[in-house]
Amino acid sequence: MKIDKNTVASVTYALKVDDQLVEKTDKENPLTFLVGAGSMIPGFEKNLLGKESGETYQMEVEPAEGYGEINDEAIVELDKNIFVVDGKMQDQLLEVGKVVNMQDQQGRPLQGTVKNIGDEKVKMDFNHQLAGKKLEFSGEVIEVRPATQEEIQHGHVHGAGGHQH
Repeated sequence: MKIDKNTVASVTYALKVDDQLVEKTDKENPLTFLVGAGSMIPGFEKNLLGKESGETYQMEVEPAEGYGEINDEAIVELDKNIFVVDGKMQDQLLEVGKVVNMQDQQGRPLQGTVKNIGDEKVKMDFNHQLAGKKLEFSGEVIEVRPATQEEIQHGHVHGAGGHQH
């Protein structure tokens, strides 16, 4: 069976950015996902279409098909006082390069990287850490199976390697 929309694919992958290994899975812990559900970056999924169990792959994914280009509007200055919790400055969070879990005005989680710390402001970058980067993937297709009707309706994999209810 070939990887196509509404199939469940299990793959191994090694992700390199600028020749540095960023993330890796293996056959014991593959990435398992519902193809076409929008849970993967577009370039990764598109390059896997048509591949079968046992096939290896190598691909380069440009930023536009990966985590996007760098958005200058996602780099913002925040008042330093938002890092005060219970009257105490959270100094452990305020280190240049540190990734901090935060929330937007609607309460949705997001991650920001501390870029600069001033006397009253902290410059944060809320772009994905891999935004603007070319992604190099290599790996092997472990298994491809048809998705169940329930998986298609729910938009994710159920059972081993997927979401369970």
